[in-house]
Amino acid sequence: MQRIIIPLFLLAVISLNAQSQQNRSPITISGTVIDQDSGQPLEYATFVLQEVENPDKVTGGITDLDGKFEIETDPGQYNIRVEYISYKTYSQTNQNYTSSTNLGKIILAPDVSQLQEVEVVGEKTTVEVRLDKKVYNIGKDITTSGGNVSDALGNIPSVSVDVEGAISLRGNENVRILINGKPSALAGFGSTDVLRQLPADAIEKVEVITSPSARYDAEGTAGILNIVLKKEKTLGINGSVNVTGGYPFNARATTNFNLRTEKFNIFNTLGYFHRESPGNGFSDNTYSQGEFDRIIEDRETSRNDDGFNLNIGMEYFLTEKSSITGSFFYRLSDENDLTENDNQRFTNAALASRTFRTEDQGEDDNSRQFSFNYTNNINDDGHILTADFQYSYDDESVFTVIEENRTVPSDSLLALENIYESEVQDEVLAQVDYVLPMGDAQFEAGYRGTFEKEVNDYQLDIYNQDTDAFETNQDLTNIFTYHENVNAFYTQYGNKFGKFSFLAGLRLENTQMKGNVDSEIDSQALEELLGEDVDLNFDKNYLGLFPTINLIYEFKGNQNISLGYNRRINRPRGWFINPFPSRSSRTNVFQGNPDLDPAFANAFDLGYLKRWTKMTLTSSIYYQRETNSFERVQEETGEVTSDGIRIIRSIPINLSTNERVGAELGMLYNPTKWLRLNGSFNFFQFSSEGSFNGVDYGTDNSSWFARFSSKISLPAKIDFQANSFYMGPQQNAQTETKGMFSLNLAMSKDLFNENATLSLNVSDVFNSRKRQSFTETAFFTSDSEFQWRVRQINLSFIYRFNQPKDRNQRGRGRQGNDMEEEEGQFEG
Repeated sequence: MQRIIIPLFLLAVISLNAQSQQNRSPITISGTVIDQDSGQPLEYATFVLQEVENPDKVTGGITDLDGKFEIETDPGQYNIRVEYISYKTYSQTNQNYTSSTNLGKIILAPDVSQLQEVEVVGEKTTVEVRLDKKVYNIGKDITTSGGNVSDALGNIPSVSVDVEGAISLRGNENVRILINGKPSALAGFGSTDVLRQLPADAIEKVEVITSPSARYDAEGTAGILNIVLKKEKTLGINGSVNVTGGYPFNARATTNFNLRTEKFNIFNTLGYFHRESPGNGFSDNTYSQGEFDRIIEDRETSRNDDGFNLNIGMEYFLTEKSSITGSFFYRLSDENDLTENDNQRFTNAALASRTFRTEDQGEDDNSRQFSFNYTNNINDDGHILTADFQYSYDDESVFTVIEENRTVPSDSLLALENIYESEVQDEVLAQVDYVLPMGDAQFEAGYRGTFEKEVNDYQLDIYNQDTDAFETNQDLTNIFTYHENVNAFYTQYGNKFGKFSFLAGLRLENTQMKGNVDSEIDSQALEELLGEDVDLNFDKNYLGLFPTINLIYEFKGNQNISLGYNRRINRPRGWFINPFPSRSSRTNVFQGNPDLDPAFANAFDLGYLKRWTKMTLTSSIYYQRETNSFERVQEETGEVTSDGIRIIRSIPINLSTNERVGAELGMLYNPTKWLRLNGSFNFFQFSSEGSFNGVDYGTDNSSWFARFSSKISLPAKIDFQANSFYMGPQQNAQTETKGMFSLNLAMSKDLFNENATLSLNVSDVFNSRKRQSFTETAFFTSDSEFQWRVRQINLSFIYRFNQPKDRNQRGRGRQGNDMEEEEGQFEG
């Protein structure tokens, strides 16, 4: 009997010990958080586990892009909690977990009344990392209150905006600008000038797409910036009124109105602005040949711009799953710029003559855009069919008077010119996208066609003092018509295997670039002006495959690593191809190059993301190799003005290659509820090689830029914010540019039970946003300084009715103009 009992006792002890060891082994708690109204997953919701016996021991995590969470912990008894801003908190107490458990779907219901009471841990992160992009929510940036879209983009990591408004992504200006995922008249068909006319408070978020998937256009070797505009999703009548005044004098008024029912949604934005933007410039030029060996130019510019914009549309819900949306956008602007240029001309260090030149330019511009969208959410799993049609039209007319008078040694008229320019652009866009989910996998396919026509009419009239009449310069007067037609088909497939996700796609694009010139210039003069081999009437076709792949692996502890590859194209715009020179002065001309071919680039991006409770870190290393890259070079024309100054032209050319390698680091830190810190650093190095007309334009250069912002929430509902930016020195084959620093400050206070906000901001506090550069060629040097806009002070007041201060709310279903909900693309 004893022989039986002892072994049984030992067996029981071993079994209990094994069970105890098993119970102490880590287990996994998982689930999915979704929205009660739309059934859509809520990414970046916070899941909290709190031990019952030791309440100070808290663990948890954040849901991924599919609303899923997976937390590893020890077996035990826990209180659980799920939080998300503007939603009621989900909680369960005394839950006993002895083995890995899937909690299934956790449904959160909106709770607007608690919107301002949710802790920071439940607030939607400012930066969201997707498989193919980073999403920056900028609605709380008070330094751009009363500013424009261009101002807002200047505060986005990876993005820099120079003093003239040129937008760069990681230091590369070949970036594609989209509005709500499409090329748009709102963005001026790619021109950044129009972005100064749209208010910053119209933006909901900016998507920085450095590794675009096959769904996006292959245009833009640097990548894509997609500006997503706000659209209210709250039921009932709501809206806001925003007025701004500032110094130098500017005024802006913007209203938006939204009426939403269960069957339709009417939205409207109306805006008017008047802006005065004084600027200045200075250059010290030396010449190796010509009558003068040194010319000093001192420029003052005053700009007076008026603009009006209207956006109105309606979304009609055909069924619970489908809707159609129609919208109309109209923009009207009247710009008047006056530049005064004082020129001192020296021979052998002695003042030989002095002239005063004025350039008075008036520009009228109006744009119209009609958009239609059909969306069918076939089921709740993400099975979607969308169709879009868009027609855009832009009509711009410019009249410029250039007058130059000699003041030393005697007063006399040197030149008087009238320049008449008109540019008419129209574009048709047709697009169909289909998304088919297959469990954790997703398949997509689609078509996009864009058909653009641009007509440039240029006339130069020169005053003849002998006849006291203006005469048309037939050598430069011309009409240039340019067509760009792009047909594209794409397909892509994504899947997720545990912690590993991928998205691979292929895009086929056919590009037709066709241009013709109508001019009375004779063939001999044309050959002297443009060269023997230039074909004015060209018709080029390019067929290209553009593969993309994006990989992401999620580690434990809210961190992941990503790898992306894509092939891109950079098509020259019409003004880069127009072979007839245009000029802003008698001595400087810009001439397009009809022999310019598209540039192609292969790009790689390796990224790392790590989230802590109070901090988010993003980083990446990138490499790009571009062939036929564009470069603007300056050269002599061989001609001189009547008073002996050599005429210089700028012309874009295809260099052989351009290689760019860089790294960027971003940090978002919330040490306390009242303090928010955000910083980023970007370093890049590029080298180019190639020659033109026997001159080598190859160069090697490195540069960097950094920004840092802090936001402090003070008592009495007062917020303070400071944004600083530094652009490091850089150079190309002919020009070296010095570093540049700027600082923006802002303060805001909520009023009337948080239905209103009063903001004061100062842009460029130290008035230091100036471009200082030195250009050296074989025939001249130029040491220059340029400031587009002096320090600006704005006071803004916004009043909201039936509209919460924070718009991070989810409405019913998918909306046609909300890119985040509309895309439906796989984001593992």
